[in-house]
Amino acid sequence: MEGPVKNLNDAARTETDLASRWLGSSVIAASDESFGEKENLLTPAAAAFEPGHYGHRGEIVDGWETRRRRDPGHDWAIVRLGAPGMITSVEIDTSFFTGNHPESCQVEACGWDGYPSPAELAGPAAGWAMIVPRSPLPGDTRITFAAADPRRFTHLRLSIFPDGGVARLRAHGHVVPDPRELDGLTVDLASQRYGGAVVASSDDFYTAARLLNRPDTARSMGEGWETRRRRAAGHDFAVLRLAFAGHIRQLIVDTAHFKYNASAEIAVQACTQEPVPAADSAAWTPLLGRTRLQPDTRHVLAGPARGNGDGQPVTAIRLDAFPDGGISRLRVIGRISPAARRLAGYRWFNSLPADQAVRCLAGAGLPPELASELAGRRPLGGDWLAGLGQQTGAARPARRPAGMSAGALGAIAAMLAGPAAPPAEPAG
Repeated sequence: MEGPVKNLNDAARTETDLASRWLGSSVIAASDESFGEKENLLTPAAAAFEPGHYGHRGEIVDGWETRRRRDPGHDWAIVRLGAPGMITSVEIDTSFFTGNHPESCQVEACGWDGYPSPAELAGPAAGWAMIVPRSPLPGDTRITFAAADPRRFTHLRLSIFPDGGVARLRAHGHVVPDPRELDGLTVDLASQRYGGAVVASSDDFYTAARLLNRPDTARSMGEGWETRRRRAAGHDFAVLRLAFAGHIRQLIVDTAHFKYNASAEIAVQACTQEPVPAADSAAWTPLLGRTRLQPDTRHVLAGPARGNGDGQPVTAIRLDAFPDGGISRLRVIGRISPAARRLAGYRWFNSLPADQAVRCLAGAGLPPELASELAGRRPLGGDWLAGLGQQTGAARPARRPAGMSAGALGAIAAMLAGPAAPPAEPAG
């Protein structure tokens, strides 16, 4: 294997646009969209504009643009994040808006279970938190604002003062999935939707390897990973950190749209340690031997029955592509390990905004006062349930705080650590 490793574990590389349309984000409400539809804010492609094209509402723009405000107040748009998580920065793009851009902007965020309506998000229960304070916004510029709030958010509210046009909105950060939604399921352990990330690659000459684990289907060669033509010995590779350590059942390698430049063969290596080792580390072990690929084809390939062949959950994989070429998508289908589920449960709960944590605990059956008290104790450690006597197979009753029923304790245990593990599968 030859070629330089690009940005192994680099933070910027492993961040995800939580507001990406590819992850299912949407603009659910806006104060006004007279000149440009609110949905343009999340268009994945860069903004484009061709002057001189007019419709019944005026010049056609590639962005969100409101009317000229003649009364007090300001305009706003609310975005539901397709992948909730911790936001590290917000990018606001005013490309092609010159004399009609806002003077300033601010961004707020909130956390809410389920699918709240715009009316519910406008109420006091939403608990909006300021992550980008009101700041000047220049025209025809792409500007990034740092956001340092460590909490997990599900929605954003972009406010512009007093009115005007914004081309694009991006929210970069780290996915924090709700593990309750995945209990008992077999999932794509590598998906961006859950926080999987491409952390290294040998070559991103034409298109980047970070497209490999996007949860959508590629619509063209430009939405897959394509390397330059290799003229020397060796082969290309990409390293993916899984969203959850797990037991792999199946690999799906898709060469859609790559007809004359698909990789000829692939092999897959796995590791069971963290952090992800270097691509040439001895920690990698074979998961799938060299396998021939067909162009423009979705390949469903069997994985080992458990873990990496010896029962240990896999934390990362290395996709080797021989000798070069293009692959549009890679899926790593498997089950989350119990330890990874517990880790994800505590990470999720500890990162919730306080109001959302209280609502989750109340939904589990805790009285409001006890729910508020417990939410205030965070961050909870992984041994917190054991401290209450909530131990699998314990013969004696759990020692519960006053006001916490056995049913509520069980519900909280399932929320944090997952339901009771199923019986071990017989060896095949």
